[in-house]
Amino acid sequence: MTAGAAVGLQGCTFKAPGSSTSNANQARGKARMKLSFRPYELQLRHTFTVASYSRTTTPGVQVEIDYDGLKGYGEASMPPYLGQSVESVTAFLGKVDLSRFADPFCLEDILGWVDSLSKGDSAAKAAVDIALHDLVGKLLGAPWYRIWGLNPAKCPATSFTIGIDTPEVVKEKTLECAGLYKVLKVKVGLDSDEQMIRTIRQVTDLPLVVDANQGWKDRQKALDEIYWLRDQGVKMVEQPMAKERVDDNAWITERSPLPVFADEAVQRLADLPALKGIYNGVNIKLMKCTGMREAREMATYARAAGMRVMLGCMTETSCAVSAAAQLSPLADFADLDGNLLISNDPFEGMTVEKGMITLPDRPGIGVIPKEK
Repeated sequence: MTAGAAVGLQGCTFKAPGSSTSNANQARGKARMKLSFRPYELQLRHTFTVASYSRTTTPGVQVEIDYDGLKGYGEASMPPYLGQSVESVTAFLGKVDLSRFADPFCLEDILGWVDSLSKGDSAAKAAVDIALHDLVGKLLGAPWYRIWGLNPAKCPATSFTIGIDTPEVVKEKTLECAGLYKVLKVKVGLDSDEQMIRTIRQVTDLPLVVDANQGWKDRQKALDEIYWLRDQGVKMVEQPMAKERVDDNAWITERSPLPVFADEAVQRLADLPALKGIYNGVNIKLMKCTGMREAREMATYARAAGMRVMLGCMTETSCAVSAAAQLSPLADFADLDGNLLISNDPFEGMTVEKGMITLPDRPGIGVIPKEK
């Protein structure tokens, strides 16, 4: 038996609302968590193009944790750059035996053990983390933003992403969403950057944020473009150059008139100390950092280090997006639109009302399955 398993079997004491500690312990002694999962391919509404690739689908895996008549939902989404696949995710999940843990409230013990099973597999770990948080929130009868003491009125606007495309398609996409959102996120990083921005400006004057996805190659040219982007109403820049070009990114950040955020350069909590002074802020994504538990730790650390916080997502269903949205009152910027980019979302969860993130008043991560 592993050390992690031993800790799990010992359990931890928690008094559930409306029950005695002894009754809660008796229930936990009998019930066991059961993990199940299935592949689920996400269908994009439009071809999605960034500086390095294009795609029309995103592979995913839907996860469920059953416990004592309740069900927690989770999700793994695997865009190409994560280097993970349906095969790798399902192989990892096949090793996760939650039945060895007597108490789902032992989040630190359980998720620490899950993390110890491999060095990578962040999306698979995030799926377990999200499902476990959903389950525990339902056991408590409260959404996670309340459990964490966060004010839903402080949720920011979410940007809506416009991928790289022809001027005609860019204009069409912009017209579709310009009346629904307060901020647009524009993918840049190619020679067509100026054309992209000018095309969007033909149809809307909404504030913009841009994401170069490591696409810019020359730091002086990148800085010149940032100054031009500022004059076009752009408010921030994401990952201007390749993450390995630390000195160049720091040089840009020092001189930029706009805040510069790390995306590909930051994966997990351990990456943050080295990024102070290189970027003004960090983009935290559940699929990169293994889920809600570590995302909250990252947001807390970034704030303490004087860095700004952005919450992002991959192409995801409302399951993972709603999980990330529980943290959104902590964010300066949010890009939680992954569920809006797909045509086959199996859940109802967080919504966007007049461009603002709106959290459902439902326990856990706040999602319910749609009727088939």
